[in-house]
Amino acid sequence: MNDKYRAAGLRVLAAGLGLTVSGMGHDIGAALAQTAAPAAAPVAADRLGSYDSALAEAIGGDSALRAVYAARGGAPIWTSAADAGRRAAFFAALDSAAVQALPGVGYDAAGLRAAFATIRSERERGLLEAKMSRTFLDYAQDVSSGILDPAKIDPTIVRDLHRPDRQSLLAGFARAQDPDGYLHALAPQAPEYAQLLRARFDLGQQIAAGGWGAPVPGTATLHPGDSGPAIVALRHRMRAMGYYPGHDSGAKYDEPLRQAVRAFQIDLGEIPDGIVGKTTLAEINTPPEQRLKSVVVAMERLRWMNHTPLGERYIWVNIPDFHARIFDNGEQVFDTTTVVGQADPDRRTPEFSDRMQFLVINPSWHIPRSITVKEYLPKMQRDPYAAAQIQIVDKQGNVMSRDAIDFGAYTADTFPYRMRQDPSEDNALGAVKFLFPNKWNIYLHDTPSKSLFNRPVRAFSHGCIRIGQPFDLAYQLLAPQTDDPVGFFQSILETGQEKTLKLADPIPVHLVYFTAWPSARGRIQYRDDIYGRDAALYDALAQAGVELLPPTN
Repeated sequence: MNDKYRAAGLRVLAAGLGLTVSGMGHDIGAALAQTAAPAAAPVAADRLGSYDSALAEAIGGDSALRAVYAARGGAPIWTSAADAGRRAAFFAALDSAAVQALPGVGYDAAGLRAAFATIRSERERGLLEAKMSRTFLDYAQDVSSGILDPAKIDPTIVRDLHRPDRQSLLAGFARAQDPDGYLHALAPQAPEYAQLLRARFDLGQQIAAGGWGAPVPGTATLHPGDSGPAIVALRHRMRAMGYYPGHDSGAKYDEPLRQAVRAFQIDLGEIPDGIVGKTTLAEINTPPEQRLKSVVVAMERLRWMNHTPLGERYIWVNIPDFHARIFDNGEQVFDTTTVVGQADPDRRTPEFSDRMQFLVINPSWHIPRSITVKEYLPKMQRDPYAAAQIQIVDKQGNVMSRDAIDFGAYTADTFPYRMRQDPSEDNALGAVKFLFPNKWNIYLHDTPSKSLFNRPVRAFSHGCIRIGQPFDLAYQLLAPQTDDPVGFFQSILETGQEKTLKLADPIPVHLVYFTAWPSARGRIQYRDDIYGRDAALYDALAQAGVELLPPTN
């Protein structure tokens, strides 16, 4: 592996673990020894000093920069000999930017260093001072809140990006007694970010060393007890990926190799039967470069959420993982399978964060307009009595007789009625739904279609999230407001009547999309990119200057 990449990676990893790595700074103070610092004075375009006028010219109409330098009386942040420590910390961060899956080359650290080395006038120093501040702000916002605007890549990614205030960022860095610490704190402090960073570094090393070796050949299913060249290749592959601890090269599919395959299947969300079928084989033969892309996108996604409070207690629904979990003070206290939206562009489950406020027992299904006119209206135009469980309701809420409606007279645009399904055993929402009111009408709910939870890939809904253990989820949510959540819930359920309960403690719910995520054991688990969102995001990151591996020169 390239020494520069390794050193930068070790520095970032050490920072992520709260360690100190000495000797990483860049002393460029000598290049400034002949350039005196300007006298402290307000920045103004009509000042005779060429540093001040050049700085004012370069700042232009940037109100954040103007405010910071005005507050400092025009004193430099970067270009005096006294700023050496601050410069060294920032250049070290730029050197490590590519390791953090940021557009390292785009910050032009080499060009900035060259500019420091060739300063010949106060005017050049003023221009460089402004350029350093602008570069710092670009880097600081990228590392703290992401490079991309996700909604521009995919409108179903609805993240409220909380971009840090530019003036506060620069002023805070200028005041910082520990510039290295200040820069480190800009990145997400979630432990998962450090784990993904470690995975990026490890995968980079693996790729530079030749990857995981040859793929496992053939298409036949491999069972414990089988023998042959494919088993030898499987053993080598499992060892290279860190699942098989042994050093032998046996050609028989023995129990240690089966346990390695089972551990791999668990990390991929598959049934851990130790049998290498078509799906498992495809995952085993996925190249490390593809896994690295998933890690790079996951790091960007965490930067988007860096300033979104998760809450002490929250619901985490990872869409491609087909699971919903509750975390309480960092500990997972509930886990259930889910069914999510189909891969159809109109049915994909969106990504956003909200607060769950209501629980509805024995819910009616008020059928969304899109489903009404796209699915049920065509059925009733062919057969007015189709889907007999569905009621036709007018604008006043009256249930209409189907005999009184000429379904063929209407189009999707002109159909004047709503459709509703009353509480029942076959209600599409099951016995309970969980509401966090939002403009997409997305919520969590029960379902009568229980067999779908046995599928390995569970993308079948119209966009809402179906819950495999809805009653247990309800008990968890009601526990803070009743001593007997099970009895309380069941007493309402048995009435068969619809009842809406307001949660005494509304709980944050985060619908997320991570195809790479650390397990509780620290190993990265991968999931399929069921909607193709990560592929689109990685392409956008690459266009923004992010490289799969940091440059080697």
